[in-house]
Amino acid sequence: MPSTGPSSGSGATPLLVAAGCLQRPDGRVLICRRPGHKIYPGQWEFPGGKREDGETAVEALRRELREELGIEVTGCEPLIRLRHDYPELSVLLDVWRVSGWRGTVRSNEHPESAWVSPGQLGRWDLLDANRSIITALRLPKHYVFTPPIASLPPLRQHLPALPRGALLRLRLPGIPDADYARLAAELQADCRERGLQLVLDRDPALSAALGCGWHASAATLSGCQHRPIARGQWFAASCHNARELADARKLNADFAVLGPVFPTATHAGAVSLGWERFGQLAIDSGFPVYAIGGVGPEQLNAARAQGALGVAGISAYWGRSSPAGVGVPSSSGRA
Repeated sequence: MPSTGPSSGSGATPLLVAAGCLQRPDGRVLICRRPGHKIYPGQWEFPGGKREDGETAVEALRRELREELGIEVTGCEPLIRLRHDYPELSVLLDVWRVSGWRGTVRSNEHPESAWVSPGQLGRWDLLDANRSIITALRLPKHYVFTPPIASLPPLRQHLPALPRGALLRLRLPGIPDADYARLAAELQADCRERGLQLVLDRDPALSAALGCGWHASAATLSGCQHRPIARGQWFAASCHNARELADARKLNADFAVLGPVFPTATHAGAVSLGWERFGQLAIDSGFPVYAIGGVGPEQLNAARAQGALGVAGISAYWGRSSPAGVGVPSSSGRA
């Protein structure tokens, strides 16, 4: 995907690149091996290439996949936008999940290609910029936080209304650790049955024991010296600015929640980013980011247009349809 250019480093104007993750119905995605005459020969990448003057990202995607693979794209959606700095140059990647195409895939410009399940992509020698794309492929579009005041029966009752496959953070700051651990253990089976991925925010050892993800608040993140949970379990971080995003990356967080995009009761007093600033931070972070703060499923397309992988929230998922006993208080502090 990268090619030699006249500038390099984080201060350089990035090369605009469109890339496609072709995904078959069985979930496997296509990766291609770089030819010997390009930089980083022999490494693997997702197909795509540089945008030409006047092209939109999707126009470049269609042209590149036509030239490289001999197919016509019939269905695609944004996956992630991110910047990556190689020693030779910087690239700004517009990455698309491609679910439909006409024609038989063939390697016109690559010596080899392979169909690989997203969970196995980490074993392949892919270009550095593609690492975050692998994570994005495995993550859902929705990250749901539980209301801070809740009990198990109404939580269970509402699980079927949540987007299937979503991440679900058990955010209950008002209950003791022992009660939190018991509730998490009981809720884990329900989440698995519903196709949800439970994420906890107490002791990382509890997440490790239950096979859940772990979410660090901005305050917790600042006290971490290393990745607190093993690879293979999601490590998320709440971030509000560039410094916190950089800290999350240094700790090898899998993704971040960035906001608030707009003012909300749960982020009372926090400075709102707005879409433009959110987009700058999300893209420059170089890894998957969810938008939070005054956003929800209805703002998914707007968030993805700004480089977000998806959206996160509380009231947008629990508000009007919340069962009795599940409520969102007027203010609960920063996430």
